Amino acid sequence: MDFALNAWHIFNQSIGDYHLTDHVDEPQKQPFPAGSLEQLLYSKNWIDTVQWHLEDIIRDESITPDQALLIKRRIDASNQKRTDLVEYLDSWFLNHFIDIVPAKEATINTETPAWALDRLSILALKIYHMNLEAERQSATPEHRAKCTTKLDVLLEQKTDLMTSINQLLADIENGKVKMKTYKQMKMYNDESLNPVLYQKAK
Repeated sequence: MDFALNAWHIFNQSIGDYHLTDHVDEPQKQPFPAGSLEQLLYSKNWIDTVQWHLEDIIRDESITPDQALLIKRRIDASNQKRTDLVEYLDSWFLNHFIDIVPAKEATINTETPAWALDRLSILALKIYHMNLEAERQSATPEHRAKCTTKLDVLLEQKTDLMTSINQLLADIENGKVKMKTYKQMKMYNDESLNPVLYQKAK
């Protein structure tokens, strides 16, 4: 099975579903069975897609400081959900490969399967929106040409990243790569680790 291609289709299904309304408050769809790998991948991209548009909104210079603060809080919460879901996905992969005994000479990859999929999810969003810009008729021909050039690079990155993800999974399955994960241990959302927060509690 071409795992990366399957993930790519799921990511783009999420992006397409979001843009049916194109609103950051649209409830997440549930097209796959709860708890399935497909649903996890879909949820991962939905979080990324909503956050993509929140990042657009917060850059509107006409929004009020109060509005900007609320959006910043949403982005912070979204980042935490994204990290938590990526780590949950890595737990899924760890369990999936639990019976694999790595070879003595097995190496460790610089990133886990889930964090590679995180990059693929973001890349799907970049390609979707760059394609819109490359075809936007209200833009100048020069703008469309520049975006078409950028789109070509993104599509090359897609091919390379998907190939790398499939190779990584094959290498783990064959014992050539040892799967090892670390929690991100983000500190700024933790009231016991962020000095700004815990000093206020004194």
